[in-house]
Amino acid sequence: MEVMGVVRVVLTTDETLTSTYHDIPLLDFLGCAPYGKFPAWIYSFLDTQLPDESGVLGQAPYGLRKVEAALLRDGFKRDEVVVAHPRAVERFIGNDTTIVAIYEMDPLGLGPVSMMFTNGGQWENYTSVKFRELVERINRVRDSKGVKFRIVVGGPGAWQLDFRREVREKLRIDHVVMGEVDHIAGRLFRDIESGSADETVLIKSWPRVEEIPAIVAPSYKGLVEVMRGCGRGCRFCEPNLRVARDMPLERIEREISLNVNAGIDHAWLHSEDIFLYKVEDRKNFYPNEEAVVELFEMARKYTRNVNPTHGTVAGALAAPGMIETISRIVDADPRHWVGIQVGFETASPELIGKYMNNKMKPFSPEEWPWVLLNGTYVLNKNYWFPAYTTILGLPGDTDDYEIMTARLIITMEKELKEKLGNRAHFTVTPLSFVPMGLLRDQEFYRIDEMITYGQFLHLYYAWRHLAKEVANELPKLVNSKLFLVPFYPLARVGIRAVLRQIEKWGQKKGYEVKPLEPLDLHIETEEHRWYSQPGLAEAY
Repeated sequence: MEVMGVVRVVLTTDETLTSTYHDIPLLDFLGCAPYGKFPAWIYSFLDTQLPDESGVLGQAPYGLRKVEAALLRDGFKRDEVVVAHPRAVERFIGNDTTIVAIYEMDPLGLGPVSMMFTNGGQWENYTSVKFRELVERINRVRDSKGVKFRIVVGGPGAWQLDFRREVREKLRIDHVVMGEVDHIAGRLFRDIESGSADETVLIKSWPRVEEIPAIVAPSYKGLVEVMRGCGRGCRFCEPNLRVARDMPLERIEREISLNVNAGIDHAWLHSEDIFLYKVEDRKNFYPNEEAVVELFEMARKYTRNVNPTHGTVAGALAAPGMIETISRIVDADPRHWVGIQVGFETASPELIGKYMNNKMKPFSPEEWPWVLLNGTYVLNKNYWFPAYTTILGLPGDTDDYEIMTARLIITMEKELKEKLGNRAHFTVTPLSFVPMGLLRDQEFYRIDEMITYGQFLHLYYAWRHLAKEVANELPKLVNSKLFLVPFYPLARVGIRAVLRQIEKWGQKKGYEVKPLEPLDLHIETEEHRWYSQPGLAEAY
């Protein structure tokens, strides 16, 4: 890698997005933990930063790589643009610097995970602390060197700085960019340099697929984008407001090849719903099985470690044969699971139908609890581990809906254990409702002020199940990472302590944990395989 000095455009991000966290699954969310409440020494131990060469990141978050590629395509020279490690950003800033651009996911801790873990935003989290520290360091360089570059913040979390303008002004951030920039990056950056850009840049247009460049340098964890947008139209979800676009297989392969050649033995296939890749049925959202299988076959040529980022349980249930085929392709087995993040949201058919009326397709809202149970069975049977998220505080929820969600978690535990034994695995993580997408006019959910009895039971039973997963599954993870062996007893004690604290907190609110009966639902996938045939789901 070429050693660089002062450059025209510096691209960077905060340290929570450049940590590998020892490559432990789901530990990327550690940055959402409350600063000062979560032990700093544990965070420091688990925070393992990406390597750099003279301050230049060898791997970088995918969003930064896309901006880098777009600038180089649009006429910026290679020696004018650097993707810098946040701890080394100062060495690239000088008189020739015009822009320091920061890519952010959760700069002020207003994201759903952070709001859940910080008592509705009452405490700071690590993402907000690290973001603030980075901007303050950049400002000190600006002041000490007397240079007049502009600080720009973009990425999925940029909306938070538009929402909290007083923080933006205090941090002396010059521009906030919201929207996709692939097609206009060069023009946008030149407008910022000339002073003609607005302080808030809201990009309302969408790049066509051919306007989205392939990355030119390795992405963090081997992430590659296979889709943008989704098309299912969940009203609370910002990515669903984007036009759905599928990336050509050739471009995806090019990016996977680039990462693997750089020594990254992993391909994370990023989408909002992997089972909608090149979907043709936009009415019922029945997966294009051939296209999805072809995608995994291509990726498997380069590495065994092929994982999707997100998917829907309805897509898996609608095409169980597709899941079986993919599992064979990637050699999934008891020691090699396919992880996937999945939206559970709520067990309520009424709320699903109101806010997410395409999420369960090709099934109906009334079938949603059955879809979650049976879809999890299809995933688990084929060695897929779904990490579910639910939402606390959806507008219009009731205690009956929340208790139904808790009962469905219990039902899934019971039914899956009976059918699959030790092959039954899932987690459920409750998140706070954040007013995004088409629900921006709603109120943030603040758990300590707003929690109801039903929400408390939802929260408790989700964490109780997580405690069981930690007790059963952590030994496998520890065995693969020997340095974690001393922490296994600590983790088991810690998760139990969290559960006890939830109980005590509930008691202070006047809420007692009570036993709940499972729902009257059963796993039926073995008896009803015919619904996986194209064209029959609608009739069902």
